[in-house]
Amino acid sequence: MFQPKNPKERILHRLKIARGHLEKVISMVEKDEYCIDILHQSTAVQKALSETDFVILENHLKTCAADAIKQGKQEEAIKEIMEVIKKTRKS
Repeated sequence: MFQPKNPKERILHRLKIARGHLEKVISMVEKDEYCIDILHQSTAVQKALSETDFVILENHLKTCAADAIKQGKQEEAIKEIMEVIKKTRKS
């Protein structure tokens, strides 16, 4: 299995997986396939996007947030990250 190392490659790889699952969901709906099967595929889309978000957040923490903390902007960095976490918990 393809294992990209670079964060951008990892993000793009996961987004392409999500896109593939989404295209399958669309096709299944168009073909009036069994609802439960569509739900399973839809869940795969959501999982792929969730995994993508994790990689993006991980990369942000290792780069942008770390740089902000080094520059003495830890409060802003933490606030920004907490806002994202709050939004994800509401969905």
